[in-house]
Amino acid sequence: MALSYGRIVCWRVLQGSRRINTILDEIHYRHEYKYPLMHGQILIENAKISAVAQKDAHVGEAGFYNIRSLYFDDYDNSCYMDNENGVDNREKYRIRIYNHSAERITLELKQKIRGKTSKRTCPITLAQCRKLMDGMIPDDIKPQQQVLHKLAYLMAVRLMKPAVIVDYDRVPYLYRREDANVRVTFDSNITSVNDVSSFLDERIYGRGVLTAGQALMEVKFDSFLPDEIYSLLQLDGLSASTFSKYYLCRKFGM
Repeated sequence: MALSYGRIVCWRVLQGSRRINTILDEIHYRHEYKYPLMHGQILIENAKISAVAQKDAHVGEAGFYNIRSLYFDDYDNSCYMDNENGVDNREKYRIRIYNHSAERITLELKQKIRGKTSKRTCPITLAQCRKLMDGMIPDDIKPQQQVLHKLAYLMAVRLMKPAVIVDYDRVPYLYRREDANVRVTFDSNITSVNDVSSFLDERIYGRGVLTAGQALMEVKFDSFLPDEIYSLLQLDGLSASTFSKYYLCRKFGM
């Protein structure tokens, strides 16, 4: 029996999904810890980290850059509920731009498995981005756009669609030594935006999800955390959290 056009499209997307699942087994996973900070803690930790680590070269003269992400969820809000229920093995899809610019647009798949995280990125075109923003599957997906293949499959079978915009400013530090690769970031002005159609706008309007003066510090590393960095995290009242920017922004918007 001949396959319908719709079934052929789904079959092709499924093949792309299967290929990426095979590749995901070979992905490098990292440790990731998050620490909500108050103003005084931010000043202390920023000063200590800056003494031993270098700022990411992408920050420029401003000393920080803006990150804006458009997150997807399905008809059952599975991504949100996985966070709500503390499910360990989970994944999120998001489109990301930097400094309000559409010159570089990436689709990302972030996975958490057994307490470790990984991120795969896939450059997409402006036209593809606009299609995805409208909840539509682009018709020009390239073979190498494997993350987009998998998202397209989930859009077809799970009705995955844009759910919320998360916008914030980031101060990033890099600590690299032999056998050590650590990234420490400070995220502030975290904003939840329900109007997903405004993703590419210069200015967007939403709701802050943190109290005044609060920020989020994230520590990401490969196989081990050097003692030099570990010692800097020993501060009264500082403890790791399961903080999720996506979850909090969705919660504020529901």
